[in-house]
Amino acid sequence: MQVDKTKRVGRWYFGGVASALAACCTHPLDLLKVHLQTQQKENVRTTTLLARIIKTDGILGFYNGLTASLLRQLTYSLTRFAIYDVMKKNLVEGNQVMPFYQKVLTAGLSGAIGGVVGTPADLVNVRMQNDIKLPHDKRRNYKHAIDGLYRVVREEGPARMFNGATMASSRAVLVTIGQLACYDQIKSSLLATGFFSDNLVTHFSSSIMAGTIATLLTMPLDVMKTRIMNAPPGTYKNILACAIEISRNGPSGFFKGFIPAFVRLGPHTVFTFIFLEQIRMNFGDDV
Repeated sequence: MQVDKTKRVGRWYFGGVASALAACCTHPLDLLKVHLQTQQKENVRTTTLLARIIKTDGILGFYNGLTASLLRQLTYSLTRFAIYDVMKKNLVEGNQVMPFYQKVLTAGLSGAIGGVVGTPADLVNVRMQNDIKLPHDKRRNYKHAIDGLYRVVREEGPARMFNGATMASSRAVLVTIGQLACYDQIKSSLLATGFFSDNLVTHFSSSIMAGTIATLLTMPLDVMKTRIMNAPPGTYKNILACAIEISRNGPSGFFKGFIPAFVRLGPHTVFTFIFLEQIRMNFGDDV
């Protein structure tokens, strides 16, 4: 008897694995986003940044900080996907459908916890990606993510590892609502129409819409988080000080790098859920 793969359910760690695979595909776009958001006085175009990275570090320069990006997904995304999945299974009995407001609350809580857990890796990720913008004598030159974490603790103290945790957690709440809750709701709505089945077309359609929503929700916080994490100690007294500095050039400052952010978060969301659904259908548990 042939098993219906679409009926299989995922395991708690599938989300983290899928996110790590997606990060390998979208890391160059994430690197461009960080470069654009950490600009202070200069206003370099994306094409100029591309040429500069290739000239100074070659093609491999687009993968600076990949180990930190993978570590971030295996902490931040693994945590939020796992909590969301476990809570959903415990809140929903049988074939009942979880109301959207419960999905939002569950995703928000999952994102808040995941944001805190993933902050150290996120800090190292931003620094490693931004390193190639600096003169050679001012670069941190972390060998890899673990080396970065070790040096942050040794040189700046353990508390520094959670610099920007409030902002990272706040952003994680919004991005998790945009991704997990909205993907879940959109997919369920499409399947309910009867015109869609649990296949690649539905997964792609749901994830691209979820990625768009997540980008719109998180862009302002994402800019502030990146600024705070990359700033020298004492640059900003608090989140409000960072927001005030950015707003001096108008509201557009909160959306600097919007296109690269959308291009990065959109494909990352699509890749994550396509990988997640394929892993679920091929390696998940039979109901």
